[in-house]
Amino acid sequence: MTLPNYGPADDDRLHELPHDELSEAKQIDHDAPTFDTGTTIVAIVADDGVVMAADQRASLGGKFTTNKNAEKISRVHPTAALAISGSVGPAQNLIRSLRAETSLYESRREEPMSMRALSQTAGHLVRGLPVAPILGGVDAEGGHVYELDGGGSVMATDYAAGGSGMQVAYGVLERRFDPEATGAAVAAVEAASERDTASGNGVTVATVTADGVDIEGYDETGDASGPGTTGEEVA
Repeated sequence: MTLPNYGPADDDRLHELPHDELSEAKQIDHDAPTFDTGTTIVAIVADDGVVMAADQRASLGGKFTTNKNAEKISRVHPTAALAISGSVGPAQNLIRSLRAETSLYESRREEPMSMRALSQTAGHLVRGLPVAPILGGVDAEGGHVYELDGGGSVMATDYAAGGSGMQVAYGVLERRFDPEATGAAVAAVEAASERDTASGNGVTVATVTADGVDIEGYDETGDASGPGTTGEEVA
């Protein structure tokens, strides 16, 4: 799906999309086979936006590596991205559904979706799914990070970590959290990859600003593992 370009949001005019207006795209096939991804994902509110990072390893139960180049951060809004943790199949459908809802919101209301509205819509879509993503985005009020889970909770925070390596990642974030966020985000994922067998194979970094979403992957040597992307691909 190609999303239209969005301008700065006017939050006084934005409202949460009512649940009865959510499109049928949110329907998930729970019977479809899924692969779990042992994961480390982090997100930090920075001076001019949000920085997100994730490892690149997908595994079966944390015991067998099935993919060394998993894309765990995807753009879901012109100025927002979602980092996934949990079962890959439902997470992919969640990303597609959230992209559809942002487009539907603008076409119906003729205005862009604020991060508050986006987070509430994501919280509804994620309810009951075996995933625990982190949403990061920028609107007229600045950068925002939200922790989501299958229970439908939505919690705003300055920084967050998720996945099987979250405990180690939080240890790094607690020591290094500051507005210069990229170094702390990468260090948190790298530290978790050293101790968590389900995390590793490089780091994906997403920089989210009012200008858009830039996502780039780096392998374990620090070299770029692929060209920069705006996150249109679904992991």
